[in-house]
Amino acid sequence: MDSPDRLNVIVDGSKVIGDMITESNLRVDGEVVGNVSSAAKVVIGATGHIKGNLTCAEADIEGRVEGVLKVDGLLTLRSNANIEGEISTGKLQVEEGAQFSGQCKMSNFIAAKTTTSTSKENMLQEDVVY
Repeated sequence: MDSPDRLNVIVDGSKVIGDMITESNLRVDGEVVGNVSSAAKVVIGATGHIKGNLTCAEADIEGRVEGVLKVDGLLTLRSNANIEGEISTGKLQVEEGAQFSGQCKMSNFIAAKTTTSTSKENMLQEDVVY
């Protein structure tokens, strides 16, 4: 997946209408109207635009996204990024100047929680004061 020869590219001036599903990296410098799903990294260049939901392992966004973003690992919003929608990510990096309108949820503690036993979770819940 990290191999540079396994890279899908949508160049500036191209427009894709419909959903995209890929196991490899994806770079979008054109426009996608539809949902995008990648098991690897998605890069949206300065001229890139996705109008739909984005689901991927990692994302580096310099362009525009209108929709729900679900990123398992690191989501990087560059200074020219413009996001309209909901973000769910493990880690978030935002450069000064990036624009975001919507909700953001970070859930990088999921892996640690799944390793605890059920009895430990029950004990912790009993100690919580409501």
